[in-house]
Amino acid sequence: MTFARYRDQWSRNPVREVLAGMVGTFALIPEVIAFSYIAGVSPAVSLFASFVISVSIAIVGGRPGMISGAAGSVALVAAPLVHAHGVQDMLLATLLAGAMQVVFGLLRLQAVMRFVSNEVRTGFVNALAILIFSAQVPQMLHVTWHTYALIALGLVIIYLLPKLSDAIPSPLICIVILTAITMAYPMPVHVVADLGTLPTGLPQLTWPHVDWTLGTFETVLPYAIAMAAVGLLESLMTAGVVDDATETHGDPRMECTGLGISNLAVGLFGGIAGCGMIGQTVGNLRYGGRGRLSTFTAGAFLLLLMVALHRYVAQVPMAALVAIMIMVSASTFSWGSLRDLARHPKLSSLTMLVTVAVVVVTHDLAAGVAVGVLLSGVFFAWRAMEMLQVSHARVGDTDRYVVRGQLFFASADSLREAIDLRTDAKRVVIDLNDTQVLDITMVSTLDDIVARLCKHGVAVDVVGLHPERHALVASQAQEEALAM
Repeated sequence: MTFARYRDQWSRNPVREVLAGMVGTFALIPEVIAFSYIAGVSPAVSLFASFVISVSIAIVGGRPGMISGAAGSVALVAAPLVHAHGVQDMLLATLLAGAMQVVFGLLRLQAVMRFVSNEVRTGFVNALAILIFSAQVPQMLHVTWHTYALIALGLVIIYLLPKLSDAIPSPLICIVILTAITMAYPMPVHVVADLGTLPTGLPQLTWPHVDWTLGTFETVLPYAIAMAAVGLLESLMTAGVVDDATETHGDPRMECTGLGISNLAVGLFGGIAGCGMIGQTVGNLRYGGRGRLSTFTAGAFLLLLMVALHRYVAQVPMAALVAIMIMVSASTFSWGSLRDLARHPKLSSLTMLVTVAVVVVTHDLAAGVAVGVLLSGVFFAWRAMEMLQVSHARVGDTDRYVVRGQLFFASADSLREAIDLRTDAKRVVIDLNDTQVLDITMVSTLDDIVARLCKHGVAVDVVGLHPERHALVASQAQEEALAM
């Protein structure tokens, strides 16, 4: 990346970027605090982590406009470690996870994201939208009518105010108005202070207080690997969503190393590892956040709110934040995917639905994506297998088989079944001009077919072998010749 381009990512439309980042901040607060309880850490740990990650990744990350913080997917992975061994071991896991992510980026392993199909991406986005909305439900249960009235008013402000003016993002105005109402006219509603004790000071450098022994690393390492993998997966998926929404391209490699550096910084400031947060990112994009300044603002403004404006933030009604998150959920969900269920191939639609179902049931985005990728691979192999065609013709005492399609492990049995191994022909020709041999399973299958025919006294010719498309066959034959 050139310096001019990097500078432009900071300087474009600064007022809009700052305002959009402030929207991202308020979208961060309830989710980050809620996930701190999932992980078993204090709200201050998650809030400070979100500040450090946002500021750091704005500087060293590869996807402008993306909001990162202490996300729930990583909290789910870290929770068993915190509950069993304490926060200090979690800090060590955060440092190890950050180091792994840096190495991942340096080795250019982000290319594995190419194996995530579009239907899995859509399922990931839809599942996250459902989780965002479901996370708001507890704030709407066992409450008075005042809460529902404030949520309704907040949604009216958020959706209708932009029709009059979009100079200031409507979610910010929603927070100001609803907070002013509840402070002027006290009513029985939940406020941010009810979520837990908010930090009042600045984060401080620290170092994990653990026993630096091999046993400690053996305990922490599996969690660190899981945290690194989940964080990278969610960040790269979120970056892909931003790419699609803005029709631009970030730098996935730089995003991986940037996330790793940010998590190293988080671990040194006593925070929990984080990653890209798609709901907050969608809110940022919706209100014009496209550059690095909006990402930086989301973190810097969070620290300002926690320290300088602590007393006022504590009085913000949860109804205002719920209204914002409902808007984020609705904006995140791919409504067109519902229409596409009937138009797209059934296997693609099934992959999307299964991805959604696994994420919603397990609350684990990585598990949903892993299942989705597995299904995509299985369904792709199934479709490729069905495309195999073997035509047969008898000319005199010769059987000729013309093979079209992809020859690999899934189509091996189909080829074996298509060729008559008990033929009474004296010669069999297997024409591979219109096919490719993709794996060793098919090479072994071809060897077995030829061996069985030869055993019955049939002369076999395999024609159409090309080095660029049948290199596996040639290399296998060469190995067998050397072995003899």
